[in-house]
Amino acid sequence: MQRRTKRIRVRPGKPTSMMGMITGVIFVFIGILVAVPMAGAFGVLWTLLAVGITGYHAYNFFSDKGVTSWEIGMDEYDHEIRNHKSTSSGDDFETRLRKLNRLKEEGLITE
Repeated sequence: MQRRTKRIRVRPGKPTSMMGMITGVIFVFIGILVAVPMAGAFGVLWTLLAVGITGYHAYNFFSDKGVTSWEIGMDEYDHEIRNHKSTSSGDDFETRLRKLNRLKEEGLITE
């Protein structure tokens, strides 16, 4: 079999993005009303970062595509082998139980 790597994109869920967006808006207001007047350049940096975080979460919340947080590479060949093993072992459930019972009787495993 030929090995192919399948990429799976993972992004934050809608509830996480909504909370991030609400928190970001709060931090934008804190930046504009408190940080900029009191801290000057640091307040501007604070506010710009808060706007960026808010925009990121707003895009994830309102968009169907969203921004990827993680990317996972999954080998399709290995996935097919795992699926095959799980179906064949499911058919032989009684044999597995007998083996486990024998190991328990021999004292190699406990309840």
